[in-house]
Amino acid sequence: MTSATAVAGTNIALVKYWGKRDEALNLPATGSLSLTLDRLGTRTRVAFDGGDGARDRVTLDGAPAAEKVAARVTAFLDRVRARAEIATRATVVTDNSVPTASGLASSASGFAALAVAAARAAGLELAPAELSILARLGSGSAARSIFGGFVEMARGSRADGTDAAARPLPEGDGWDVRLVVAITAAGEKALGSTAAMRRTAETSPYYDAWVRGVDGDLAAARAALGARDLAALGAVAERSALRMHASALAADPPILYWNPATVAAMACVRALRAAGTPAFFTIDAGPHVKVLCAARDAEAIAAALGEVPGVLRTLSAAPGSGARLVEAA
Repeated sequence: MTSATAVAGTNIALVKYWGKRDEALNLPATGSLSLTLDRLGTRTRVAFDGGDGARDRVTLDGAPAAEKVAARVTAFLDRVRARAEIATRATVVTDNSVPTASGLASSASGFAALAVAAARAAGLELAPAELSILARLGSGSAARSIFGGFVEMARGSRADGTDAAARPLPEGDGWDVRLVVAITAAGEKALGSTAAMRRTAETSPYYDAWVRGVDGDLAAARAALGARDLAALGAVAERSALRMHASALAADPPILYWNPATVAAMACVRALRAAGTPAFFTIDAGPHVKVLCAARDAEAIAAALGEVPGVLRTLSAAPGSGARLVEAA
């Protein structure tokens, strides 16, 4: 088999991943817990067809990928080639339904789809946990997009990362929740997540406290999920996001991803909650605000966020499936 196409949904962490214990293997400093989404994600085709001869040919959203992106894809494919004991260059065609590198987790869906497609195209038969570990090598958050719905990522303790994989949390299956996204900026963010994590870990006086608090947040999130307690899960999500950003803001030099619309959207969510609508925000390494809510409230929440000055548009996503193969030849 030489070609395969896979799709994967992006995922949004409710208990955040921020910091690595090993950058080369993308081993996280803490565990994390996320929700994989429908509608938002990546479709990737990989063909081990020789590429352009000397290099892999990488296309992103209809255009040749930037050199930095292509190099990252090639480094990932080199791992697949080594495991499959092949040397053939590849053609990779990727399309995202979310803006790339903007704080909407496009790398999570991107490398999850790439892992599934590249493994199959190379002739590898990998179990879901193995695919999660493989996807993690491309992007730490991609390990979670291998699975659908609510997912927990283990920190692991082994130096080789063989126990740092994600697993689905079936107690969340069928929960009719939504994530409403308020887009507050266009274009790529100024500082990538890996560089920001590194700076935070090296210079923020709050980073160690951030790490120490994650296990408690994970336990509280699991309990809320098992009880289908939206308010409890939402409280954990807001706390985790604000603590993550506080640690980054205290880095030297400071890292601030928010813009005025980010702050205004958070205020809107709090106002909605005070008026009786259960709504809870989270923010990743970017300026956009994601709001966890019940499905019945999503339309009203999207409308309210759409009125916030600086919010460019809103969208709503439901829990989605894990990464999967859609075509192979």
